[in-house]
Amino acid sequence: IKRASLLGLSVWIVIEAIARLGTPEPVQGGLMLVVAIAGLIANAVAAWLLHPVHKDSLNVRGAYLHILGDLLASVGTIVAAVVIRFTGWLSADPIASLLTTALIVRGAWNLVRESVDVLLESTPAHIALPDVRANLEGIAGVESVHDLHVWSVSSGVVALSAHAVVREARNSQVVLERACELMGRMGINHVTIQIEQQELCVDAEHSHP
Repeated sequence: IKRASLLGLSVWIVIEAIARLGTPEPVQGGLMLVVAIAGLIANAVAAWLLHPVHKDSLNVRGAYLHILGDLLASVGTIVAAVVIRFTGWLSADPIASLLTTALIVRGAWNLVRESVDVLLESTPAHIALPDVRANLEGIAGVESVHDLHVWSVSSGVVALSAHAVVREARNSQVVLERACELMGRMGINHVTIQIEQQELCVDAEHSHP
């Protein structure tokens, strides 16, 4: 909801900014500058507090992005206030709003796309299934890998499930340990592999996107 609200708010800001470009309204540059500086300080403190943990979850990242958007808006407002105060050019305010909105939309869109990937259990964009399969099948003792599925559980948590054909049962533990190590290097945190001495599924090439 937070990510979608950012995009909705951005649309409203753009509409208002375009309207003000056509018919600029009088602005008190001095008051505008004081309020913008106060907002900049408050948002800078909030962003500083959230920055160390903003990658831990989508919710925190959404809050961080919202604050960062406010921070950028404060910077844009300060610049616009200075321009208006010393030149009287009222269009500086809506132009600053448009530039700030463009930055907010870019970050919000990436966040929305990541949220959709989690909801649809899609393979993360930074992980290539062929590389995952190649790494698993390259483990000594693994004859083949099938029914491979890699998906996003939540922000920063990627899971994998697969079936691996390992003819020698005594190699199973070594194969699992090596698979967890290799997948960890690829950013896959949760690994579930079913070891089989012979293929149990009909479609050996089946993989889920």
